[in-house]
Amino acid sequence: MAARSIASGTISFGLVSIPVRLFSATQAQSAISFNLLHAKCGSRLKQQYICPRDDNEVVERDQMVKGYEFAKDRYVTFTPEELKALEEKASQQIEISEFVPTESIDPVYFDKAYYLGPEKGADRAYRLLAEAMRATGRTALARYAARGKQYLVQLRPIDGGGLVMQQLMYADEVRSFDEVGLEEAPDVKPQELELAKQIIGQIATDEFQPKKYEDDVKKRIQSQIQRKIDGQQIEIGEAPAPQTQVIDLMEALKASLAARTAKGPQPVPDEPARTGPKAVEDDEGRKPAKRAPRSERAAPKASRK
Repeated sequence: MAARSIASGTISFGLVSIPVRLFSATQAQSAISFNLLHAKCGSRLKQQYICPRDDNEVVERDQMVKGYEFAKDRYVTFTPEELKALEEKASQQIEISEFVPTESIDPVYFDKAYYLGPEKGADRAYRLLAEAMRATGRTALARYAARGKQYLVQLRPIDGGGLVMQQLMYADEVRSFDEVGLEEAPDVKPQELELAKQIIGQIATDEFQPKKYEDDVKKRIQSQIQRKIDGQQIEIGEAPAPQTQVIDLMEALKASLAARTAKGPQPVPDEPARTGPKAVEDDEGRKPAKRAPRSERAAPKASRK
């Protein structure tokens, strides 16, 4: 089914304007959630807001106002009209401010991604911008105002001649790694580095293949939920034993390399395994378990916070 655009905008750089449509590039994983029920009768519980100062009086929504806490337990309140006036006016303009080397943007700044598709009649300018960025190895930084907020975004070309608008975090939204801190440690030994490089080489691939990876935990939970629906007891297995702490790094590296060498190279399928085709036996003569069909995911939402 064709994707449905969630908004429209105009890319502008210099005197060039490119009308585009926005499409959500991802779809939120339909997380498995559990509701709170009354243990006595099994009814779903409802949430209420109470005022602790007025003897836990239940407060209805038409009696609520929004406020900002500027000091401990001190607030200034705002009317809906005042809050509306504070919002950024949605211009739908994607105004490019500069072009930077693609690799200069750390992925830690990445937030939500959107596909950009050209409006009718804008195909030539759209492809020109994409090819120009690809040829120069640069991506565009722009500002985009929508839904009462102003966003910092990156425009970058992708395979096939298309464009992605990657919403970025602002600098004050990304924590410094200095807050984590690293303790002083001895220098890496050349022998250890060589062994680590060999281990990396054994399991290295030339490209990222996202279809190889699935949410096994979600599949397991769905399977156990279905057992409960069918009136069966869920299977409760023992937690895996914790791994022992590495004492001798060199010995651990050698053991890892030897174990991988003994196991031999593992075939990497081009696509996830499907139910039906004949399973292929591995080097030990065992057949790998079939994967369950991928569950349907929720349709992309038309708006975001």
